[in-house]
Amino acid sequence: MRKSLYEDYDNIVSIITPAYNSANCISATIESVLRQTYIKWEMIIVDDCSDDYTIDVVRTYERLDDRIKLIRLDKNQGVANARNIGMKCSKGRYIAFLDSDDIWLEKKLECQLAFMKERNIGFSFTQYCQFVDDVKKSKQIIHVPDRVQYRDLLKGNVIGCLTVIIDRQKIPPFNMRKEYHEDYIAWLEILKQGFAAYGYNEDLARYRISSSSVSSNKKKSASWTWNIYRNIEKLSIIESIYYFLWYVLRGISKHRITPIKGGILKNSRLKIKKNYK
Repeated sequence: MRKSLYEDYDNIVSIITPAYNSANCISATIESVLRQTYIKWEMIIVDDCSDDYTIDVVRTYERLDDRIKLIRLDKNQGVANARNIGMKCSKGRYIAFLDSDDIWLEKKLECQLAFMKERNIGFSFTQYCQFVDDVKKSKQIIHVPDRVQYRDLLKGNVIGCLTVIIDRQKIPPFNMRKEYHEDYIAWLEILKQGFAAYGYNEDLARYRISSSSVSSNKKKSASWTWNIYRNIEKLSIIESIYYFLWYVLRGISKHRITPIKGGILKNSRLKIKKNYK
């Protein structure tokens, strides 16, 4: 890592990227970080014991740019553990999350950090767009509220993990639990302490959905959300039913279709195979 970067701790963004068997898509993820107009970042990629050639892809980029750091785990323990290790090893004031199959638009960090600094915000998130297989066909923008507190978030997770930036000088240390919807649980834990999360209504990221699992994920997500209400947040049965109904209603009306202007991907500087899963 270049010396001047860590000397400017107050402006460094630590990007946490868990990876598992991501060889066919992680290069596009890394490229989207390399294209950021904001350059004071480190990207910590935690490989969760992949058995494909993910490591080879990441090492190629690690040699290309010393802001990219690979951490290899010798045992697969899941995405929450990988993110926690990444956060523990990070050195920036700001923490951001980007999974190994998702993509940022090039002004994501620049615009969101400016938004946070102008308003003295510790926890922010943005709009993003979902895509299935082909990012250039993204059409569905997920809009976000201006401000979210704990009770608001219980009505459904409106915070996309790939859009979050947290200022560690304003938000206390946290870890992600080894539970389903680990990011949602972490956001609830933070907001339960009295903090608020602020939405920046600009479309700045792309979230990949597997075409083979969309419908099944809805059922699993509902089950996981109920578990959060009852067993993690310890809500009463009446409270759980109330918030679960909100969760269902929000799920039905969540997506508003908004056309997207132009594409975001450019030719890669590396000739690495990019067959998306």
